[in-house]
Amino acid sequence: MRHRGRQRDFGMAERAQNSAVVFASGVIERSASARTGTGAHLRMRVAGSITPVTPTVIAHEIEESRGLRPDTRRIDAIDMLRGLVIVLMVLDHVRDFFHADAFAFNPLDPSRTTVALYATRWITHLCAPTFVFLAGVSAYLQAARGKLPARLSAFLLTRGLWLIALEVTVVSFGWSFSVGSPLVLQVIWAIGCSMIALAALVWLPPVSVLAISIAVVAGHNLLDPIVPEDFGRAAFLWRLLHEGGPIPGVANPIGIALYPILPWVGVMALGYGCGPLFTLDPARRDRLVPAAGLAMLSAFAVLRGARLYGDPTAWDTHQTWVATTMSFFDVTKYPPSLHYVLVTLGLVFTIWPLLTRLRGRAADVLVTLGAVPLFVYVFHIYLTHALAVAANAAAGRDVAGLFDTFRKAMSSPDRLQGLGFELPVVFAAWLVVLVLLYPIARWFASVKARRHDWWLSYL
Repeated sequence: MRHRGRQRDFGMAERAQNSAVVFASGVIERSASARTGTGAHLRMRVAGSITPVTPTVIAHEIEESRGLRPDTRRIDAIDMLRGLVIVLMVLDHVRDFFHADAFAFNPLDPSRTTVALYATRWITHLCAPTFVFLAGVSAYLQAARGKLPARLSAFLLTRGLWLIALEVTVVSFGWSFSVGSPLVLQVIWAIGCSMIALAALVWLPPVSVLAISIAVVAGHNLLDPIVPEDFGRAAFLWRLLHEGGPIPGVANPIGIALYPILPWVGVMALGYGCGPLFTLDPARRDRLVPAAGLAMLSAFAVLRGARLYGDPTAWDTHQTWVATTMSFFDVTKYPPSLHYVLVTLGLVFTIWPLLTRLRGRAADVLVTLGAVPLFVYVFHIYLTHALAVAANAAAGRDVAGLFDTFRKAMSSPDRLQGLGFELPVVFAAWLVVLVLLYPIARWFASVKARRHDWWLSYL
């Protein structure tokens, strides 16, 4: 963890996703002739014809039936973007559980890493800010579709509380496979807290929320000189709010806050404030979004290159240009610095036009994964952890280190030595997890298409 010095990569940390897809109305039937494998293909009867039900068709159909304006209908590229970062997130977490050096050193350390390992870790920086930002955009789109502030605020408040409860119970057990393991407050916690804050902000005009978000994202690094010890017995509150760090207990810390609240509230509010951009005419939107991305990347290059304000850890010059480049892009994530937000969201905005043009099977897979992100997030943790235990056991290793994992990673990392595999095996395991994950995600999407129970909106 960073304490006024070089950032340490936490591994098993940046997890995130939000919101559920609005699925279908209309007559849905199972076609016996369309059965493939163990499941039945869902189809929808539209204007006398039978049309395969994909997430795109379902979302558009229900929005047509509600008479929504085209500029406020579900935007396929948002689901595809969320699906893309889910794919990257799975890579990051597979690396956490499968790589031999996952707990040995920071994969972003130029003096110890390799280009392949660095790239594998760095590209997953895109995940958390994208999930949190899109959660804010989704909240704005709900308002644009006619949800009144009172209903939207109540939904964000209750969903935020639900996510926090999920983080400290179901999600925490998935990471550690142990009851009573230390609390590790990660991205689901951050999204939950940010939703609670957004529940208050949605009563303001979007332009006001945008102004507040820019002030938080751009200005919170001014608070870096303040340390938790300045607050005495209330030090833990500053760790939860801005610094991150141990959560005190009666005798010993009961956990650690990896995702402090304030910076992530800024990112989600930024998504809400930028929401009107995503309701513009598609042609105009697809020009402005990448333009904003290039502007953010330019700001990052200037601030980072000149070693100006925006990140507590400056880059260093190394003996090789490769190592220097690694240091340049090694921005602080815990908590997310201004440089981190500029470079990650800047890249995501820049590739937006590519997603709007994506069609075919790849688009459908990404839409499916992005349509049920919370379900996919929780399920993939258990799946990846279980496969890691099985793979190491099959290799004849002692897998005790893969139970109560966080406690051992923080207190006795030597217990985790001897586990894991080289990077090619990590990539193979990544593909296996994705192959197993997709049909489960598709099944749950079909459940949400058939049923409209209120509680499904929280999954």
